[in-house]
Amino acid sequence: MDDDGTISRRGLFRSVAPGLLLTACASDAKEEAVVSAAAGSAVTAARHPLDPLSKEDIEATTAILQAAGRITPRTRVTPYRLLEPDKGAVLAGGPVEREIAVVLRDYERHLTVEATVSLTSGAITRLRERRDVQPAFTLEEVNAGIAATMGDSAFQRAIRARGLDPSDVVLYPWTAGYLGPEHAPGRGRFLRLEAALRKKPNDNFYAHPIEGVVSTIELDTLTVEIDDHGAVPVPERPSEYTPEGIRDPSNVPSFPAGVRRDVVPLAITQPAGPGFDIDGHMVRWQKWRVRVGFSAREGIVLHQVEYDDRGRVRPILYRAALSEMYVPYGDASPSHNFKNVFDAGEVGIGVSANSLMAGCDCLGEIRHFDAFVNDGAGGVVTLKNAICLHEEDVGVLWKHVEFNPDGSPRTEIRRSRRLVISSISTVGNYEYAFYWHFYQDGTIQFEVKLTGIMAPAAIALGQTPISGNLVGPGVYGPNHQHYFNVRMDMMVDGVNNSVAEVNSEPIRRGTSNPRGNAWVAKATMLRSEQEAQRTIEPRTARYWKVMNTSSRAAYKLAPGPNVFPMFLEGSPQWHRGGFAHNHFWATAYDRDEMYAAGTYPNQQLNPGGLPSYVQKNRPLVDADLVIWYTFGTHHEVRPEDWPVMPVECAGFSLKPAGFFDGNPALDVPAPECHSH
Repeated sequence: MDDDGTISRRGLFRSVAPGLLLTACASDAKEEAVVSAAAGSAVTAARHPLDPLSKEDIEATTAILQAAGRITPRTRVTPYRLLEPDKGAVLAGGPVEREIAVVLRDYERHLTVEATVSLTSGAITRLRERRDVQPAFTLEEVNAGIAATMGDSAFQRAIRARGLDPSDVVLYPWTAGYLGPEHAPGRGRFLRLEAALRKKPNDNFYAHPIEGVVSTIELDTLTVEIDDHGAVPVPERPSEYTPEGIRDPSNVPSFPAGVRRDVVPLAITQPAGPGFDIDGHMVRWQKWRVRVGFSAREGIVLHQVEYDDRGRVRPILYRAALSEMYVPYGDASPSHNFKNVFDAGEVGIGVSANSLMAGCDCLGEIRHFDAFVNDGAGGVVTLKNAICLHEEDVGVLWKHVEFNPDGSPRTEIRRSRRLVISSISTVGNYEYAFYWHFYQDGTIQFEVKLTGIMAPAAIALGQTPISGNLVGPGVYGPNHQHYFNVRMDMMVDGVNNSVAEVNSEPIRRGTSNPRGNAWVAKATMLRSEQEAQRTIEPRTARYWKVMNTSSRAAYKLAPGPNVFPMFLEGSPQWHRGGFAHNHFWATAYDRDEMYAAGTYPNQQLNPGGLPSYVQKNRPLVDADLVIWYTFGTHHEVRPEDWPVMPVECAGFSLKPAGFFDGNPALDVPAPECHSH
């Protein structure tokens, strides 16, 4: 939050994510098939068709929209998205059109405008006006909503009634969720704000929540509605996390001696330089090949992941990216029960990306990728060092010891190294760090690390919260969960794949299992989208396998720690978070089915996405298929999570399961070993 009360790009809603899919028209939608060409030359530079948006792409898109009169003072521009060409066209290697998906909010006419801009022809080729959807928020309108609330007389009265000065108040945003038909997308564009007290410059204002005051702003008209659910004393005790703040004896917790003095320097060096090569957005590391991309909504996007298997380059993934993040809160109190945020679809993971710093966010021999998004007027915003690329040592890869006839040991050992592609996004109070790991044994791993500051609530001293835990005097952390969904467009040895579920079970005691110790792993083919809606089952060591039946090659999805939803069936959270009902989904490839919670989850009770996609019940045997995996963390807040949370990790692995004919890491060179 800046001194003037607005949110900077390092703040809470740093920018905006686009609603991108062109879904079926509502009855009041208006569409034009083709719009006349705009002024300005077309973008024709020779690039790979899957390269992310460049500065020039954004400038050209904005120029085309401006020339067509589509960007006006009444328009908010959400970040553009590359409308990726159809997979078949890309794999065929011929020329493809470079198209940009655009979503605009016309706040004077109260409608959302979808457009497709062809940079190849320099024209708007499709246009649609809709009143039934609300795109993600722009930074500019969030700041306008904050300013409107700060100037609202009802808000000022609520603050002064608590004995506070409105000039000391910080407002921070929440998406609206869904409270009822009066807040449906066609009834307005809503944002909610909560308040905290800033006691000094650079204060951790989250430690001083102003409980009970919730602002609802209709962003098109900047109309403010204040709900006051009753005053609770503002927690007084500081909860700082800076080196200076932790010395304060009144801090929660305090470390009067300051920072530790027993942490010695650790240097990770590669004297010969990194082991990877970068050619544009293509990265080659040992036997791996991967295109590194980026989108405003998803953050890191990986394309055409391949492995060089003894001279034969074999495809594994065509595309992989975070599809959605969902954070439903489990506190029934009126100030918090509306909270269920889609951090990708309502805010944007990419536009919230940090500028990463070598030695801090990443350690070792580092290379970075910049990313480019646009602001609310269509101007270019450069996200410096948005993606980090480096290598890590991760312990033993494999080892075995045999003994010679004289009893001396004969040891073979290899150390494991992985390539790391990472980014970190600040979304509201949380930081989310995303890591794609590539291992020498053919494993691909996706990991999320959650940190930052949990969104607190205030409670009267001496009271105990029902759905949360105290973290300090008068401060508690509400119960909540975080759900992530990753979309993986599979291409195991080609586009024709099938998927099976594998469960292990004991063999019935009898002649085939006389001692009762034997078990088998049974694979069941998931033949359709209706069959391929599954949940984890640790008791049977359940996993899912994507296979190419022609080559008999396969990769398996191995779940990591996971949770089930706590919200009740029929609740708004249950309706809105439909993709979290199952951990595993599989669908037939469709270029327009990109997001687990649909294109526009904002203010929707039933946003669509996976529950809608699978209604088609398309066949999945020897098909061009996509798998989706949902995983989550269960955050029953601990005192140790306050005032800033140590990382919580979650994720999954894709592991070769019949892709190779043996251990593919046998040829990793032996390390130099030393005995002391």
